[in-house]
Amino acid sequence: MSRSITAAELLAMPVTVDVGTAACALGIGRSTGYELVRRGEFPCRVLTVGCSYRVPTAELLRLLGIEPPAVVSRDAA
Repeated sequence: MSRSITAAELLAMPVTVDVGTAACALGIGRSTGYELVRRGEFPCRVLTVGCSYRVPTAELLRLLGIEPPAVVSRDAA
């Protein structure tokens, strides 16, 4: 059984993650995650990039009830 992902790890994720990582964050197995994607039933949007699937981290965080941190533009710094 795989370990769960902490809130700190979720907030440190890049802009998109692979389906396996998103599935782990949701507490489901990798195979189940990919099966849900194939059936069009993954609980948040899945992007197809070439032959890969990517899940937007902000949408995954919202689904988990975690508000993504605000984005600071480079011009504001």
